[in-house]
Amino acid sequence: MQDDLVTDWAHQLTVGRNVSPHTVRAYLGDLRNLTEYLERTESGPLDEVDVRTLRRWLAGMHAAGAERATLQRRAAAARVFFGWAHATGRLPRDPAAGLRSPRVDRTLPPTLEVDQARQALERLAQDAAAVEDPAGRAAGLRDVAIVEVLYASGVRVGELCGLNLDSLDEDRQVLRVRGKGDKERTVPLGGPAVRALEAWQAHRHRLAGADAGEAMFVGDRGARIDPRVVRRLVHRMLSTVPQAPDLGPHGLRHAMATHLLEGGADLRSVQELLGHASLATTQIYTHVTTERLRTAYTQAHPRA
Repeated sequence: MQDDLVTDWAHQLTVGRNVSPHTVRAYLGDLRNLTEYLERTESGPLDEVDVRTLRRWLAGMHAAGAERATLQRRAAAARVFFGWAHATGRLPRDPAAGLRSPRVDRTLPPTLEVDQARQALERLAQDAAAVEDPAGRAAGLRDVAIVEVLYASGVRVGELCGLNLDSLDEDRQVLRVRGKGDKERTVPLGGPAVRALEAWQAHRHRLAGADAGEAMFVGDRGARIDPRVVRRLVHRMLSTVPQAPDLGPHGLRHAMATHLLEGGADLRSVQELLGHASLATTQIYTHVTTERLRTAYTQAHPRA
């Protein structure tokens, strides 16, 4: 029964709730950790778990030095799993209904200064312009476009890799992004990002292979680019800037939000641009029109 429960839940997460593959893997890993704990401590199967067992499970990880963010996610996974199993009649009760998540210490991650971001982008563009080989030049222009879009839009790396050629609106100033939960949002792009995309698309055919489809960004092998390639690109780019923190694509997302707020953008506009919903609040975000987003973005973003 236990294996069937896990299999059915994984299917529900993937198909019924349209949860991202990354979150599905994380939740299944959390549940696997719980089942291993139950076996190790002889606490019984999943259908016999009570809230005290779940608390001991979390307490044991805390004593072993687990990060609070890890404990919070594992508590959330337990609540989602047992809530689903009870609601669908697979379990007679929900032992996680009263399970509280440990509070997470929120620390600000390191971020780029505006001058560091500008310097990194300029160096990347210079390197691309210096390449004479057509395929190498195309790859360089692609890299510039990737980083410009990451910094201009604040999209997640998975969202960037999922962009298609038609993700740009007709006026080529708004990017349509498919985010978490398959929700679409629109994000304005500044002039440098638009010009970088135009330059890349003019050379895209030099890299695109039979498996490229409508992917906006393709890798050196001709298929849709992989997030790991994008992460390596960002780390490599920032390593060329003295005193710049070692960040990945998510660091550029944070930098974009930070620089917008420092430039005077209101918090709600930035939340809308990022497609971000906080788990710590039930506040309903107000709808922000595309025109208002464009105005806030143009006034605040350093590369608008």
